[in-house]
Amino acid sequence: MSTLFETDLDFCPHCGSVLPLPGMDDVVSCKRCSYKIDVKDFDGVEIHSSVEFNHPESMMMVKEKQSQITGPTADRKCSKCGNEKMVYTTQQTRSADEGQTVFFTCPNCRFQEIEYS
Repeated sequence: MSTLFETDLDFCPHCGSVLPLPGMDDVVSCKRCSYKIDVKDFDGVEIHSSVEFNHPESMMMVKEKQSQITGPTADRKCSKCGNEKMVYTTQQTRSADEGQTVFFTCPNCRFQEIEYS
């Protein structure tokens, strides 16, 4: 089988798919087009990987952004604190021929109510 383009050993030279890592077999086979590369071609190739964790400072910023409840408001009184406005979102949680579900959240006390329409 001929190659269509030149590439690193990480990719199939015939179809461009990512190749699996060499295992116990004598060849590495492409899962998409069955192109085969001899395992000896991978001698001396080093594979490096790294893991990056979120910094605590960036997570604090995300939590601060999540603490602000924004969105469209409705004239609905919160049954917990009596606030006159509630933020709402809608979602189709049941079949298409039934009404949507409305989720109300109080921006003052974060109390949530659900209304099935």
